[in-house]
Amino acid sequence: MKKRVVITGIGAITPLGNTVEATWKKLINGVSGIAPLTRIDAEKIQVKVAGEVKDFDPNDYIDFKEARRMGRFTHFAIAASKMAIQDAGLTIGENVDAERTGVWIGSGIGGLNEFEEEHKKFLKKGPKRVSPFIIPMFIPDMASGRVSIELGAKAMNNCSVTACASGANSIGDAFRVIQNGIADVMIAGGTEAAITEMTIAGFTNMTALSTNPDPNTASRPFDKNRDGFVIAEGSGIVILEELQHALDRGATIYGELAGYGATGDAYHITTPAPNGEGGQRAMKLALSDANVSPEKVDYINAHGTSTHYNDLYETKAIKEVFGEHAYQLSVSSTKSMTGHLLGAAGAVEAIFSILAIKEGIIPPTINYATSDDELDLNYIPNVATEATVDVVISNSLGFGGHNATLVFKKFE
Repeated sequence: MKKRVVITGIGAITPLGNTVEATWKKLINGVSGIAPLTRIDAEKIQVKVAGEVKDFDPNDYIDFKEARRMGRFTHFAIAASKMAIQDAGLTIGENVDAERTGVWIGSGIGGLNEFEEEHKKFLKKGPKRVSPFIIPMFIPDMASGRVSIELGAKAMNNCSVTACASGANSIGDAFRVIQNGIADVMIAGGTEAAITEMTIAGFTNMTALSTNPDPNTASRPFDKNRDGFVIAEGSGIVILEELQHALDRGATIYGELAGYGATGDAYHITTPAPNGEGGQRAMKLALSDANVSPEKVDYINAHGTSTHYNDLYETKAIKEVFGEHAYQLSVSSTKSMTGHLLGAAGAVEAIFSILAIKEGIIPPTINYATSDDELDLNYIPNVATEATVDVVISNSLGFGGHNATLVFKKFE
């Protein structure tokens, strides 16, 4: 019999705030974290806005010397992990066995910023001036590895790299580790810090990013006038814990992770399969895994990128899976406020899903002004809704045809 898995701690660094509390407060009040782009020179490019993390000092969480040897995405992951472990009341090696505590943190891109800076140095000054730490600075698994080292977690250590589904896949894969009895606790989530010249150039040239210069309207999921996503950065980490282990130590339980579905489109490198066929299967698998019927779902935290095909096909997928109940559901895209955190998106949105259950508040889709005839669900336009929320699903869909769905339930 598979073990039950609950969430006992959460931590986040986002464009809305450098704690879960600050982020959630702005989220439910419909405040945007998107602002004019500052990390690179916006004069050179069409994109003018981003969801940047503000006023973050890695030395609040990491030794100064060690922090200099890490990428920004790793800084975020360590900070969010330390917050989550503290929130869970865990001390590895004391009230949890280090060899039964693992880490699974995904990143879609890793330390591309550090790679770009060292490459400029290589071209200008030659190979001997390149940092000996460049490889561990930028490889995507290093966030998970560094968190393990910082916290002393010695069980399975892994990293899912599935583009914009990385955070959700990492949580789902860590969930399976506990379900199957391999660990008691998993530190799981995603992290990203890819607001760089190359990233923005690449996404812009494939017409994926919004070129709307107004930070107050650039990210507008499900709106007829959407014109692309807004790139963002940050990290979301959850502490997954085997139920009996959590109960035995008297842990506070946010909710239960009950189901996980992951599929591949086998269709196209960037465009989702028509009608969200792969996303449909991910949702069906996750609901079946959780033993939850579609009509029991109260809220969907949508992938909702503010791109034409994602919003259209995700809406069609929801209608296909839920039938008439699709029109009773609340569906919102919190990317309207955070922007798209790429490999961290699914993890941050998992935290929002858990808090929607705990707090009884469904975050809105802000910047929703013009309806699209083909997008006719209840997207919680502009203002959060208070509601009894027992079951939430969170969708994450990534380039390469990666689809991941997580099912969260109120703990009983």
